[in-house]
Amino acid sequence: MTAPRLAVAVQLAAPAAAVPPRASLRKWVAAALAGHGGEVTVRIVSAAESAALNSRYRGGEGATNVLSFCAGARAPLPADEPQPLGDVVVCAEVVEREAREQRKACEAHWAHMVVHGALHLVGYDHATASEAEVMEARERALLAELGFPDPYVPAA
Repeated sequence: MTAPRLAVAVQLAAPAAAVPPRASLRKWVAAALAGHGGEVTVRIVSAAESAALNSRYRGGEGATNVLSFCAGARAPLPADEPQPLGDVVVCAEVVEREAREQRKACEAHWAHMVVHGALHLVGYDHATASEAEVMEARERALLAELGFPDPYVPAA
């Protein structure tokens, strides 16, 4: 049996110095969604767009590193068309600032945010301590497979 088809579109809606290559973004989404088929959009946004989305859809204040939006009800599509899974919205300014503040390699923090956002699309959450434990363990394992350090260990 073949693996379900995963399509990952990347939208660069804000300039940023350290946005990883599109191939890396796609690789990180594919790792997080291994075994899942569907269509995902990764959108790189400015702080202004992130803040507007956070306010409108999450009731949050200000820009945030990553937001995930699961696809809603799905219309029937032909069998060879990937079903929409949702969108992962990453604020370049916030991710780059956090990487500096946390003394993490920028690419490693980008990978963490993309993996984190993609996992939300397939049901992972961190609203409770037990959910966070499961999600963080999955993130650690995926990032290790991708060659990145544990994102929850403070940099020295």
